[in-house]
Amino acid sequence: MTSAAKKIFEDALALPSEERAELIVALEDSLDASGASLTDAWRAELARRVEAVERGASQLVSGDAVDARLLAALGR
Repeated sequence: MTSAAKKIFEDALALPSEERAELIVALEDSLDASGASLTDAWRAELARRVEAVERGASQLVSGDAVDARLLAALGR
């Protein structure tokens, strides 16, 4: 994820739940135009993950931190 996309994501997390849900739908609709779409299962998974973050059951990790962990695990 680019730094611009990370910033947008962080800003989106600050939105109320209803606005985030609307944003997810709008983004998904924009993918439909390219032939890609989310299945009902993926929509449910996204909703589950957003809810887990909101209640503090999941911790967000930056892409840079994930990359660093992977490189460390691979010994690079």
